[in-house]
Amino acid sequence: MPSLKDLKNRIASVKSTRKITKAMQMVSAAKLRRAQEAAEAARPYAGRMDAVMAGLAGGMAGSDTAPRLLAGTGSDKVHLLVVMTGERGLCGAFNSSIVRMARARANELMAHGKTVKILTVGKKGREQLKRDFGNLFVGHHDLSEVKKMGYDVAQTIARDILTRFEHGEFDVAALFYNRFQSVISQIPTNRQVVPATFEADAGASALYDYEPSEEGILADLLPRGVATQVFTALLENGASEQGARMSAMDNATRNAGDMINRLTIQYNRSRQAAITKELIEIISGAEAL
Repeated sequence: MPSLKDLKNRIASVKSTRKITKAMQMVSAAKLRRAQEAAEAARPYAGRMDAVMAGLAGGMAGSDTAPRLLAGTGSDKVHLLVVMTGERGLCGAFNSSIVRMARARANELMAHGKTVKILTVGKKGREQLKRDFGNLFVGHHDLSEVKKMGYDVAQTIARDILTRFEHGEFDVAALFYNRFQSVISQIPTNRQVVPATFEADAGASALYDYEPSEEGILADLLPRGVATQVFTALLENGASEQGARMSAMDNATRNAGDMINRLTIQYNRSRQAAITKELIEIISGAEAL
């Protein structure tokens, strides 16, 4: 049974931990508002971009002059998985849910005889995948020094993906990230970016005549579309991470409070028992005299 001093030290330790988790919860709440606004503001642009490219792609269906980013290589032998996670932990299942989906997809592809390559964005995903898939890593993007997520970061990652595609390193590329829904709900998402794919209703728009040509416009828009999808994924991940961390720290703070209450009751009972024992010893000694 722990002594009174041990219980007192443990209560003080848990109280210190509760202060930290409460502070992290408040910081995440402040960051979440900005991250959520950025993610929600990017969705209409990304959706409209998809709609325009879907309309163009629909008019070029089956064409021999379709850009390579749209038509693909004609094979799906080599897959590049772009696993986008956070640089830090203490955010519940945010990182592990993305890694779990990527791991399942990698195992599924390899079971069908496909070659898998992994490009990681964020330290946590790389750490979790290193043990089982370290030999499949082809690159990494460190975001630990990025204070504010900007389009230039997405362009750097997109440029890396496109360069690898131009050099024939893969046939199909997909992004793995969390789509923000609410503070307590983030949806693991697998989005193919090469060859370009579009939402089912993205092409539901009016018909247009394009100048100079659909091929020329698509050749210019498709690389931008990849960068836009990467940027959207980064923003969604940012909001999801802050939401998950806020929820996790709130739970940790509540659990710390419950533990403090239990330890305080135990401490009071032990202290009361010690006082009662001392009184009995004093009374017994007095009676013996």
